[in-house]
Amino acid sequence: MTTVTKMKLSKETLSLLKNFAEINSNILIKPGNFINTMSVGRNIYAESSIQEDFETEIGIFDLNKFLGVISMFNDPELEFNDTYVDISNGKSTVRYYYTEPSILTVPPKKLKLPNTQITFDLNENDLNEILKVSRILQVNDLEIIGENGVLKIVVVDFKNDSSNNFTLVIEENYKGQDYKGRINVSDIKFLPGSYKVELSNTIISKFTHTNSNLSYYIGINRS
Repeated sequence: MTTVTKMKLSKETLSLLKNFAEINSNILIKPGNFINTMSVGRNIYAESSIQEDFETEIGIFDLNKFLGVISMFNDPELEFNDTYVDISNGKSTVRYYYTEPSILTVPPKKLKLPNTQITFDLNENDLNEILKVSRILQVNDLEIIGENGVLKIVVVDFKNDSSNNFTLVIEENYKGQDYKGRINVSDIKFLPGSYKVELSNTIISKFTHTNSNLSYYIGINRS
């Protein structure tokens, strides 16, 4: 039986898909109102609920190309069939065929952060400052350090003892366990906003957008 669904994608969903394309150029959207993606190296995972409710499994090999087709039209309607989607506005239509899921990077349905050890808030201004100073200093290591009563973020080249660096104090009266973890700044492919940060006692960190159901999980080096 052929399944046909017509819908328009919201600006929020299109923005989310564009962001996911920075993490992985392909995606498998399964039936429902939940989408996720994982980098080819499997060190970045992102997930979010969305406004739309898909009824058909949709495999897209080149997500940027797919979004580019949508951007050709002003407020297009998408008609999803079992093997393709028609993207149209007025008299013009592009038929875009799905990709076989076996050649896509398909993440697990959901991840769960084990044994949260540290939780803190990272506001949008601080996050932007971290990304900006990383570009200016041309250093790409973000270290999260909790010790001696202080929780801080340091942007540095950890392989260079005389590296220029930047420090942002998160808590001046930190009473948690000692912690040290390192993230590559280039792995921070986030939508703008403030985030709740959760660090586990394993090699996984979680960043949850404070104004949406969007979460990113990033591998963190504990050595």
